[in-house]
Amino acid sequence: MALFDQALDALNNRRFEEAETLFRNIISNDARHFDALHMLGIVCTENGKPSEAEDFFLMALSIDSRFPPLFHNYGLFLAKLKRHQESIDQFNKALTLNDKYAPVYSDRGIGLMELGRLEESLASHNMAAALAPHAPTVFYNRANTLFRQKNHDLARVDYDRAIALHPNYANAYCGRGNVCLELKSYDDALAAYDRALVFKPDLATAWLGRGNVFGRLKRHDDALAAYDKALALQPDLAGAWLGRGNVFGQLKRYDDALAAYDKALALEPELENAWLGRGNAFLELRRHDDALAAYDKALALRPDSENAWLGRGNAFLELKRHGDALVAYEKALALAPNLENAWLGRGNAFLELERYTDAIAAYDKALALDSDLVGAQGARFFAKISICDWTDYGTERDHLAGSVSAKRANTNPFAFLAISPSPEDQLQCAKSWVGEKCPSSQHPLWRGERYRHDRIRVAYVSADFHQHATSYLMAGMFECRDTSRFEITAISTGPDDASEMRRRLKHSFEHFVDHSERSDDEIASYIKDIEIDILIDLKGFTRDARTNVFARRPAPVQVNYIGYPGTMGTDYIDYIIADRTIIPDQARKFYSEKIVVMPNSYQVNDNKRIVYDIAVDRLEAGLPPIGFVFCCFNNNYKIEPSVFGCWMRILARLEGSVLWILEDNTSAAENLKKEAVARGIGADRLIFAKRVPLPEHLARHQLADLFLDTLPCNAHTTASDALWSGLPMLTCLGETFAGRVGASLLKAIGLPELITNTLESYERMAVDLASDPEKLAAIRRVLAGNRQTTPLFDTGLYTKHIEAAYQAMYERYQAGLSPDHIVV
Repeated sequence: MALFDQALDALNNRRFEEAETLFRNIISNDARHFDALHMLGIVCTENGKPSEAEDFFLMALSIDSRFPPLFHNYGLFLAKLKRHQESIDQFNKALTLNDKYAPVYSDRGIGLMELGRLEESLASHNMAAALAPHAPTVFYNRANTLFRQKNHDLARVDYDRAIALHPNYANAYCGRGNVCLELKSYDDALAAYDRALVFKPDLATAWLGRGNVFGRLKRHDDALAAYDKALALQPDLAGAWLGRGNVFGQLKRYDDALAAYDKALALEPELENAWLGRGNAFLELRRHDDALAAYDKALALRPDSENAWLGRGNAFLELKRHGDALVAYEKALALAPNLENAWLGRGNAFLELERYTDAIAAYDKALALDSDLVGAQGARFFAKISICDWTDYGTERDHLAGSVSAKRANTNPFAFLAISPSPEDQLQCAKSWVGEKCPSSQHPLWRGERYRHDRIRVAYVSADFHQHATSYLMAGMFECRDTSRFEITAISTGPDDASEMRRRLKHSFEHFVDHSERSDDEIASYIKDIEIDILIDLKGFTRDARTNVFARRPAPVQVNYIGYPGTMGTDYIDYIIADRTIIPDQARKFYSEKIVVMPNSYQVNDNKRIVYDIAVDRLEAGLPPIGFVFCCFNNNYKIEPSVFGCWMRILARLEGSVLWILEDNTSAAENLKKEAVARGIGADRLIFAKRVPLPEHLARHQLADLFLDTLPCNAHTTASDALWSGLPMLTCLGETFAGRVGASLLKAIGLPELITNTLESYERMAVDLASDPEKLAAIRRVLAGNRQTTPLFDTGLYTKHIEAAYQAMYERYQAGLSPDHIVV
């Protein structure tokens, strides 16, 4: 056999080192041996000698520049070095010499795809397919471009064509799996990857695909095992490191996620999805500047990355930069109109801006794309009831309750409080939400240590340490604390509004720390480091809550208190502060926490609040000069159609009476007027009150005759405002925590006769009191006398009771006992 034939045989059988030696022997005797120089370019490419390979290709070209396969192979060499435009130039030269060269069209299509020139790529692949309709690689390569174009159905057709032509084509099965993954056909995807592995067990990309499927299915252990298998076969497979980062992100192991993304980027610095993953991890860590920088890097690499624009929108939303958030969401949707989370983000931004109609429209788009999108259904319903839009109210309420019963996290539990009269459903809602959004950490910070301090260390976590209803209730209690027994810390996660209340609170605590810019992990670590004994959550599921701090279990005892009137549905909150009215013994089964039973009302109140003696006038308030004034200053979302119907029947029975309502927004006012007219009541009998500063608000209660409570969610701080101002309140006792607050307050101030058990009796009593001025005046006198003598507004007494509860919690923990119900 001639020497060239021996060398060619070694090359064809992939004995590359032998082939290189033989071809070098040939050119040592004939330095212008064209075929040997050409083949040495190919062999040195395979042997990892790119510089020499290029020299040999160029020497061959200097001898003969009319041989199409040489341009083709030189182009393949350049493509391997990711010099795609140069490779395309060589492919074009080959095609100039031979325009029927199908493999070159196919390889040129690959290069164009890598440069993002997808339409040109597809055209090149189409030429290849027309010339070689029986070549499986042609259809495989075209499928890859179609996949990149997100034309998944046509991509799957081409992968199937490739498989039909070559039934053992492992890479085509792998591509088919990738398409099925994007189409959310997870069983089909796994079947395709498994088929690929039958024919090629060491195909790392098939293991990568399996990991991606398991990641989507949240089978985290299976996903990590698949990625590990892929990396064992191909340690430089950046996609597997990316996948590991995504799984760690799902597990909220953000440091591990960032480490994995860094590995991916070390291998592929321009891997856009790894920058995207870093942005998402930083966002969860509340490192907003780092998140935005990562998203910007992703967009620099791929300006049409809809998910990077989505991430920017989410970051701006957290920063309360609503305008910037909406712009980012619009960019995302311009690129991907069916990106449901961008519609959800727009809805959330509009909701915070109180642009409720726009929010509803955005939520409608999101839900049309994914009817079970986390939180969307409840947010949409909450937006509707915020403007008192009761179209299809019963149907939509029942549908939402059905979703909750089916254990879907379709609503934030806070929104559900105003919708559901069922404590059982509220418990399930909380459980589903916690499982999706803030599950228990697999690595709790507190591991059973018993701290030994001279005083019990109590910390309160809240975003509301400023002018906010929670602070108005609690400020006096913080000032009354027993400093000999308790060391009290405030951990503020909200803004400093520079208000008098903020200054007062800073002086009320022994330690006041601003952690508004800290991540959940950082806050939890701080709490663990300073050895807090009892950690109090004043937010629950309300806006700007930091529930994930508590999920990391930084303290031995963790308590749900005052901010959220319901169960947290999780094992990392040990206690809920309540009373026998709020949670009767028979209802304990609907709470994941152990119940702390306060002796009077669960609600703390500050008896230093001043009701200014401001001259108030009915005409100035928009009220008629005569006639009975019912009022309800609750947020409009708490007004439920059946209760409103009850109010209208009350007005119908009392000529000249009016209903004075807080005006949250003009849409709610207009809708309530329409609802009144539909029930036969003139719109002029509804009077709307604008929001005013608290002293003025408390003073104007003097103009009303009777406060009418709402159901299924009562007045809370609004109720104590009324009672503190001397205005009697009529309530109807519900079944949930949120629906029993009014009764709790009335019992604690000595007016249980204002508690009714049905809407029928509520309606009768309202009419009776409005029709009997002497009876109502007597109640007012009792209220005026009881305000300073009964427990509801005795801040000092309440503080002693809550501290007794803390002492009991502490003693159980110090004795190594599990939390249990506590009766103070």
